[in-house]
Amino acid sequence: MKAPETDPINLSTQHLSSLLDQIPRVKHFKGKWVIVKTKLNDLETQLKDFSDFPAAASNTLCLDHVHSVSHTLIEAASVAQKCQGVSLTEGKLKTQSDIDSVLAKLDRHVRDGDVLIKSGVLQDGDVLIKSGVLQDGVVSSGSKREVVRAESRNLITRLQIGIAESKNSAMDSLLGLLQEDDKNVVIAVAQGVVPVLVKLMDSSSLEMKEKTVASIARVSMVDSSKHVLIAEGLLLLNHLIRVLESGSGFAKERACVALQALSFSKENARAIGSRGGISSLLEICQAGTPGSQAFAAGVLRNLAGFSEIKENFIEENAVMVLLGLVASGTALAQENVFGCLCNLVSDDESLKLLIVREGGIGSLKSYWDSVSAVKSLEVAVELLSQLASCLPIAEVLVSDGFVVRLVNVLNCGVLSVRIAAARAVYRLGINSKARKEMGECGCIGPLIKMLDGKAVEEKESAAKALSTLMLYAGNRKILRKDERGIVTVVQLLDPLIQNLDKKYPVAILAALVHCRKCRKQMVAAGACLHLRKLVEMDIEGANKLLESLGRGKIWGVFARP
Repeated sequence: MKAPETDPINLSTQHLSSLLDQIPRVKHFKGKWVIVKTKLNDLETQLKDFSDFPAAASNTLCLDHVHSVSHTLIEAASVAQKCQGVSLTEGKLKTQSDIDSVLAKLDRHVRDGDVLIKSGVLQDGDVLIKSGVLQDGVVSSGSKREVVRAESRNLITRLQIGIAESKNSAMDSLLGLLQEDDKNVVIAVAQGVVPVLVKLMDSSSLEMKEKTVASIARVSMVDSSKHVLIAEGLLLLNHLIRVLESGSGFAKERACVALQALSFSKENARAIGSRGGISSLLEICQAGTPGSQAFAAGVLRNLAGFSEIKENFIEENAVMVLLGLVASGTALAQENVFGCLCNLVSDDESLKLLIVREGGIGSLKSYWDSVSAVKSLEVAVELLSQLASCLPIAEVLVSDGFVVRLVNVLNCGVLSVRIAAARAVYRLGINSKARKEMGECGCIGPLIKMLDGKAVEEKESAAKALSTLMLYAGNRKILRKDERGIVTVVQLLDPLIQNLDKKYPVAILAALVHCRKCRKQMVAAGACLHLRKLVEMDIEGANKLLESLGRGKIWGVFARP
């Protein structure tokens, strides 16, 4: 243990006591020295608190703080001595400026000391030793999480105290810690890093602000930590939107990453839209770095999902900008653009026609044919589905070869893409030519297979698609020839299969009931039993189908031998 005379805490206490003794003797600026005395009393209490922590004397943060306090106290004592004379040798203005400087430093020391005491870093040395984390200076493998907690607290504290250079160094270390592992992010968030980062967004240093945005973006990438960012509300949103307007290319990219996580809620989406965020994001889509363009399009994709914000997109001529990015952006940017367009054109015929007029179908085809990951096709299929609901556009899609592309996707191994494709088949089925072509291209088989899928959503989307394809006689023949076709459809009538709209399997069977062989298959598969229950549930078409099956039995009695 250090000798009392060399103990930094003890030394600072001695300097403080000496200064308190001098203050009653000052003859100038007595009002300011009263304020200085108040700050000194606060510091005295803090120094006593530091002494209560055995680890404080060896804690680097605490030692740096105490050394800085000592330096300020020595400076203050020198100024106090000047104020004890009859006249001010350095002049009134200079002396007043020196006192104000001392006051500002003491105020900062009091704030920093308060942070140190409340942060828990002064206990970390004892905690780590007692818990066995540190054994002969070595970290035990099972206690890494406790070490990360302690390191997080240390860095969070350093970000709040000391000079700018020290905070900048702490931010570098924090970024390194966060990048290592998602678990580190969760631990740092639990230790309170997010509110500290939000405060640092006010930093006058562009470098510090850029690193802060990068840290916030990293936190936003861990799902379990997003709610803490969302809780910061408008304060954080406003900071990030300002970065979009005037930050560096890297800062804008990281701000977009964070905004992607924050723009899922309606309140945040409204705030971004009302504060000029859409305009700034579209500017990035036009002139940003490839990375920032992709993430900006991702934010716009989220925002477009809220109907009350769509008007902002129209005012900013967003469709033209987005289609421009499709032609030049990265694969991720293109995916996000198509996702954004999907949300924008929902229930808006004029926007659908605008996309077609501006070459959107050609861009969709190029993306579809070039994408490497099947999962990335989901947004393209969804946009096709949206466009197909407009009859004039559906005809263009058929003539441009999208039927074959759609059938190929029905056979893919990604559930969400198959479901999107089945929905697109239903939408495209409003066109009689498309119904015929989809049947001829092999659409029926994959849809029947989907009827037997595990997910109810997959079953329903396939049944819905088949219900419209059965409007073409040639497709009915294809389904009849599939040995599992009718049986699988009948199974969907079972009321025990919940959350599936029964009107679609009923419609499929109604289209086939005029065939004697099909009626026999339906009855044998138990259709009548299910239909009686569906009639009681008032399912559309169930009663008529049940009557048709009943008539088939009666006619069977009088059939020729």
